[in-house]
Amino acid sequence: MTSVRLILACALVVGTASGAAAASGATPAKVSGSTALALAGVIAPLSPNLTGAEKKAVAMLFAANADIPYKKPIVVTADRIVCRSGNVDITLRSCEVTFGKKTRTVNGSTANEIFATEALAGVPPDGAAGSNFESLSKLSCTIDPNAIRRKDGSGADCTFQPGN
Repeated sequence: MTSVRLILACALVVGTASGAAAASGATPAKVSGSTALALAGVIAPLSPNLTGAEKKAVAMLFAANADIPYKKPIVVTADRIVCRSGNVDITLRSCEVTFGKKTRTVNGSTANEIFATEALAGVPPDGAAGSNFESLSKLSCTIDPNAIRRKDGSGADCTFQPGN
């Protein structure tokens, strides 16, 4: 009887752990408002997919200027973002941002901004010996300058997959 209980207990623990991992890995996250604008704001300058006018518009909105001439919605995407910071080598701050087949690597204050903004957006941290990691995939942010101009908290929405 004791071995049956032990087997059932192990099965329950393994099932719960794998179910939790599957649920967190399968659930896309969504952020809106100022957090979404911040996430788009730190990624837009790196994107090869945006025009100069779109990058300028996002930068102006992120810099507290809602009255911009750009009127069309802007979609900021990234396939994958992986950021690292060091807790032993405290100078280590880097992010790899992937757009299709192109990967941009940034260091220093730019990486720190992305790392902090991912944390603000709820991306869970992970760790390894001497390092902290945050990663997400399938980032898609829609920025609507017309809605932002109304100053009612709308106009910025992002979805992404935490981890990966």
